[in-house]
Amino acid sequence: MKNELSQIILQSRSLVFFGGAGVSTESGIPDFRSVDGLYNQKYDYPPEQMLSHTFFERKTEDFYRFYRDKILSYAVSAKPNAAHRKLAELEEKGILSAVVTQNIDGLHQAAGSKNVLELHGSTLRNYCEKCGKFYDVSYIKHSQGVPRCTCGGRIKPDVVLYEEGLDEKTLYRAVEYIQEADVLIIAGTSLAVYPAAGLVRYYRGHKLVVINKTPLDRGLGADLVITGAVGETFAQL
Repeated sequence: MKNELSQIILQSRSLVFFGGAGVSTESGIPDFRSVDGLYNQKYDYPPEQMLSHTFFERKTEDFYRFYRDKILSYAVSAKPNAAHRKLAELEEKGILSAVVTQNIDGLHQAAGSKNVLELHGSTLRNYCEKCGKFYDVSYIKHSQGVPRCTCGGRIKPDVVLYEEGLDEKTLYRAVEYIQEADVLIIAGTSLAVYPAAGLVRYYRGHKLVVINKTPLDRGLGADLVITGAVGETFAQL
């Protein structure tokens, strides 16, 4: 199957990679929905609630306590794995057109990818809600309580929380790339989160590849299905 994947990639003129949490688990970032994932750990509130817009507004200090402990603690120390590095290499060779990711860890850019469409934002970007001033992830990680701007405004991570809509420009560009792709690789995602998962229906290309540790419970009609770890799979190409 790895040889077949190599052939599909090498014959592509416009490859698009659509990835989820499973792309970064081999970098030490836990996913959300697996047995050991974030959603199966115990907190005072469900993780979905703590990562919601309402919770951020009403219990901002509790939000940041959870966010620093369970999101930033991994994001700050994680390094790109074989999948991130191979995708950056394919982009440099002119094979890969774009990475469309549901992840917020910035590992694709750290590996050297340039055209990365972050559907759910990034932990690396933070901004003051009052004046718009930018703050990096280190500032948030080492701040206490609710991080404040020099102007006194509250700082918010540039991530899409539950109840918030995706950035329309990013979403539109993702649709364009997927529509124009001749090969689409879907990797490390359960395709359970909408509207991001709905982007797959825009694909009109020739070869659809799915790489995931567990089979997807959806009739995608993939031309190639690889059941396994994403980084391990790309390391063998």
